[in-house]
Parts: sequence; C-alpha cells; structure tokens
Amino acid sequence: MDREQLDPWGSSSIKDYARLQTEFGIDSIEPLLPRFKKPSPHLSRGIDFGQRDLGRILDAIDDSKPFAIMSGIKPTGVFHLGTKMTADDMVYFQSLSKKATVFYAIADVEAYNDNGITLNESAKIAVQNVADILALGLDPERAIVYKQSEEMRVMRFATIFSRGVTNNMLKAIYGDRPIGLYVSALVQAGDILMPELPEFGGPKPVLVPVGADQDPHIRLARDMAAKYHDDFGFIPPSAVYHKLMLTLSGDSKMSKRNLSSSFTLDESPASAAKKVMSALTGGRATVEEQRRIGGQPDICPVYDLYKFHFATDDLHVKRVYDECAGGVRMCGECKSEAAGLVKKYLEQHQKKRESLMPDARELLVRSKAYLASAGN
Repeated sequence: MDREQLDPWGSSSIKDYARLQTEFGIDSIEPLLPRFKKPSPHLSRGIDFGQRDLGRILDAIDDSKPFAIMSGIKPTGVFHLGTKMTADDMVYFQSLSKKATVFYAIADVEAYNDNGITLNESAKIAVQNVADILALGLDPERAIVYKQSEEMRVMRFATIFSRGVTNNMLKAIYGDRPIGLYVSALVQAGDILMPELPEFGGPKPVLVPVGADQDPHIRLARDMAAKYHDDFGFIPPSAVYHKLMLTLSGDSKMSKRNLSSSFTLDESPASAAKKVMSALTGGRATVEEQRRIGGQPDICPVYDLYKFHFATDDLHVKRVYDECAGGVRMCGECKSEAAGLVKKYLEQHQKKRESLMPDARELLVRSKAYLASAGN
C-alpha cells in the first residue's frame, strides 16, 4: 500500500486521516479535548484532528506562562476558505491566554519561489491579508506581523539550517523540488523558531496551526530544533492539524490556484452564492433514491461548508448531517440555505475588513519598528 502523499505546495489527497497519523507520527487530539474549557468549532466538530506536543501549549495556558502562536500566509491573493481555517485556529488559541503572542509571517519568499509573485506585489496583497485576520478576531496588541524577505532573523536561520540538511534529507521530506522551494522551507523553519530567540523572551512553547498537508514543514522545523538545541536552546515546536475541506467540485484541497471551485473572502457575495448553487453534492441520482436511502454528507462539498465555516452552531451541523443521511433534506434546499449563509457572512466580513484596513497598515508599521528595535 502506498504512503499518503503530503505536498505543501500542491494538491494533497488525504483519504484516511487515521492512516496519516500512523505513518507520520501525528498524535490524536482526542485525549486532550477535556482540557479545553470552551472548545472551538474546529475542536468540537472534529476538524482539528491531530497534534504534536499540544500538551505543552495547554500547560502554558493552565500555568499562565508565555507561549507563541506562529503561522502565516503566502500572499498570492486574498483569503480563501482554506487560509481562513488556519487563521481561525490562530485567533482561537490567542484568545485562550493573555500570555499568547502571535507571530504572523507574510510568506513573500515562498510566494516568489512557488508562484513567481514579486516582493512588491506581495507587499500590496499583504495589507488586505492582515485586515482579513483582524476581521476574524486577531488581537493586534499581541501580534507581530512581518514579511519574510525583510526579517533578517529568519533569513539568517535559513542560512544556519542549510548546514544541517542534505539534499537527500530534503528530498525525503518534500520530494524532488526546485532549489527555491527548499530555500523557502528553510526560511519557514526560521519563521517557526524565531519566537524562541532571546529578544522575544527566549525558548518557549510555539504552536503552529496548519492544514494536514503542511506537516512536512513542521517535521523539518522540529528536526532543526533538535539539531540546533545546544546552540539556541530550542523547544521543539508544537502543532495542531486541521482536516482539508472539499472544494465545490469535490476535490480534496481548497486552493487559490483554482478559484472556479472555491471562493475567496473578497468574492462578490452574489457570485459566491451562485457558485454554491452550482456545487457538486453527495446527493443520490434521483429524489426518490435520496428519500429512500439518504444522501452522503461525508463526501458532500456543500455539507463541508456548513461543518467547516458557516453553520450557526454544532447542533446546526448535526441537523444538516442527520437530515441528509436520513433522506429528509434534498440537495436543492440544502444548497439554497448554504448559499444564504455564505452570502450573509461575506457581506458582514467584507464590511468589517474594509473598516480595518487602516489598522492593518498600522500593525505592519508598528511590527516593523518593534522588530527593528528588538535585541538592540
């Protein structure tokens, strides 16, 4: 049987998350769920399924000790639903402790190497990306936002780490890739470990929320933390993994590369609603068959919209699932309800994001000044 393939720069098709956990040593999140006083929708709905050393983060929360949350976005365009999922986890874990600081990288080096987006283009896109995560609830007073290309600490780490890897090691983790993508991976390892530098309080637990397909980056960063522990005192970074939602055409991963089968948070609400109405479903061939044996919500992109983002609460998710599987809910009415939820959400989010654009610019400027002075 072939191993599950994880491609952080392409389309990873993950059919069996339990098998994925076994093959790559990702621990289940279930034993830790009782420690969350108020689980996020990602936790209560089984979207966040796996973790590495998440207990360290929960210990820091319980003991009111500092920890960092680190992730970022590749500025190739505006947020889509996949990037929103990572942002939602960042906002949630930041909300659990006043001692949590978010480090948010604008991954312009990766955007250049993977997508050919110039650094100037990335800088323009970055402002709206930051406004999006502010609109999702990020507390800017406990957040540091930076562009990879301008942060010498991560670039310096990439240089240092390059001595600790071989071409065969990188090929084993990522497959055969252009050198530029290997460089981007080393820069991301620098992003993940930068919060542990002395100017940011020294070694501490760092949580990286990611989609399951991004695990290669986590493994590389943890390898570098172990290899350079004597030099920097690194604590291996922790991770929480979310499942990948289906695209509207039933593919396995939301992507900015194919927006005909997904939509962005900048999409016209009417256009997004129209895409939902045209989406593939897990419905049966006929209404009669659907009523008799029920639909298939587990393979339905429209059900995923409810589960991952737009249902009003967990009971709503359960009701949609049970009505579909029980043959009570028909695809047309289900799409219509989902389209309405999507339209309403986008209208509200876009209005809020627009109002936060000045705050996004201010956060970028303030973070740049802080990083320039840190350690001096």
